[in-house]
Amino acid sequence: MDTLTSMRTFAKVAELGSFAAAADRLDLVPSAVTKHVASLEARLGVLLLNRTTRRVSLTEAGTAYLERCNALLADLESLEASVGELVQRPRGVLRLSAPVSFGSSHLGPLIAGYRERYPEVQMDLVLNDRLIDLVEEGFDLAIRIGRLPDSSLVALRLAITRMVLCAAPGYLERRGTPRQPADLEHHDCLGYAYWGAGEEWRFTGRAGEVQAVRIKPVVRANNGNILKAMVLAGQGIMLQPDFLVGDDVRAQRLVPLLPEYHAGELGIFAAYPHRKHLSAKVRSFIDFIAGALKHDAP
Repeated sequence: MDTLTSMRTFAKVAELGSFAAAADRLDLVPSAVTKHVASLEARLGVLLLNRTTRRVSLTEAGTAYLERCNALLADLESLEASVGELVQRPRGVLRLSAPVSFGSSHLGPLIAGYRERYPEVQMDLVLNDRLIDLVEEGFDLAIRIGRLPDSSLVALRLAITRMVLCAAPGYLERRGTPRQPADLEHHDCLGYAYWGAGEEWRFTGRAGEVQAVRIKPVVRANNGNILKAMVLAGQGIMLQPDFLVGDDVRAQRLVPLLPEYHAGELGIFAAYPHRKHLSAKVRSFIDFIAGALKHDAP
């Protein structure tokens, strides 16, 4: 039988001085109460209760055991309450992984806003463009961008960001402006090492036709910020998400190219290991960032 249940049952019999009263309080049949106490006594090899037709009383061993039993049960209740509080109230350390470019451009203000609302949560943010193993490396949550591989992770889409083909005005003055996707074969293109499609850029025209161009990068890097710095310096053309280049396009530091073609979109996801028993810190952060990105999509 379950030892903890037997201990709770024994403690209730000792408190009330009656098997029948304990059965009524615990919503058990009297025979079940008797079996729990008998099981506990057999396990310990001692008699815990003196039984007569009129009353039930503790033996010497029962008195000593009850004291330790009550202390253990109290500690267990305290432990369960503290763990339950973690589920109900956001608190503790939240380990978050995110891509470097997105994290450096967007997560600072979002985390600041989140911590204003939930000051008992401490953030441990790691920016890394490689695909980490959340369970193996001890992360609660990851922000991931792009098509997610098949995985046991739970993934919730937070927002969508469109891909933008762009270059600096100085580069276009020197090398000319591409008018169709095939023209990119004659330009200096900068490639992103973790791009899921490899070195093939795909564009969809207004009539729905798809054109694929296999680029030969003059520079290839595993970080979008580095590529953007090089493109701003007039080193070539890149294809990157709007959240990375949007401000520069609006400020005319970068020029969007091939406006008649659609370069695709990427999902921005929150990925986490488990759906059941999600902690309050993870659940609240997902809700917060989803709301923020919904009203200010990258």
